[in-house]
Amino acid sequence: MAGPTLINCLLAVSLLSSVADAQLSTTFYSRSCPSLENTVWAVMKQAVVKDRRMGASLLRLFFHDCFVQGCDGSVLLDAGGEKAAGPNANSLRGFEVIDAIKARVEAACPGVVSCADILALTARDGTFLLHGPTWPVPLGRRDSTTASQSLANNNLPSVNSSLATLISMFARQGLSPTDMTALSGAHTIGQARCTTFRDRIYGNSNIDATFAKRQQRTCPLSGADNNLAPLDVQTPRAFDTAYYQNLMAHRGLFRSDQELFSGGSQDALVRQYSANPALFRSDFVKAMVKMGNINPLTGTAGQVRRNCRFVNS
Repeated sequence: MAGPTLINCLLAVSLLSSVADAQLSTTFYSRSCPSLENTVWAVMKQAVVKDRRMGASLLRLFFHDCFVQGCDGSVLLDAGGEKAAGPNANSLRGFEVIDAIKARVEAACPGVVSCADILALTARDGTFLLHGPTWPVPLGRRDSTTASQSLANNNLPSVNSSLATLISMFARQGLSPTDMTALSGAHTIGQARCTTFRDRIYGNSNIDATFAKRQQRTCPLSGADNNLAPLDVQTPRAFDTAYYQNLMAHRGLFRSDQELFSGGSQDALVRQYSANPALFRSDFVKAMVKMGNINPLTGTAGQVRRNCRFVNS
């Protein structure tokens, strides 16, 4: 009887170890790299002071990472085609900030901190620097050795996605409609290129006419594809609830934004967030932590890249 009992005990320990490895922790680097969060904060503060748009760009970069293969830093790889996927090409920004943070972290704690974790921290700090909430970030992700252009093309929502499509795509990542509507509030900061919203301002009926005409001055029917317009026309540099107020006035810049307030299932929540900033911030934080837990590589899976753009040789 001793043999099977011992085997069962060892199996139980092994299973518990696997579960523990799969869990992220806010104290993961408390001993191995205690200076990590201060280092990320220092670089992020400098980057956002120089370019306030950078906070939004890095928040978006984290979202685009997590929806493709999970939160594994795959979007940072130069190889693999993920950067060139339709939703990413000519629009993702902030890689040089990640590079700067990684260089400082490697100097202090070589081979310890993953690029995926650095990206998660920049999303949090960029939000806070634009007057949004802050939160403890669970850490312990490792970096992917591959990227996927096809998954990026298939998993990332389009600016023209319908509400049903948005709900379905977020559900595939384990995120609820509430998570989706809260995370969409990140569009209270950042800017968009003319080519991404031209169809809406010239051909969509569910849009405020004055708002459409204003955007048409920035985005003509042809040409000027890279002209920028704020996603939040009221307070484009502040993380607040004006995004939801805009939706209620039919001033969502993307069709996918306006779909959240178009006579459908999310209308009531949009009204709640518009009137209750504390509820929005609370739900946004919960959704960000939940998103950051999408299929992380942990334990001995993947690697800790020395350079976020390249797989270790």
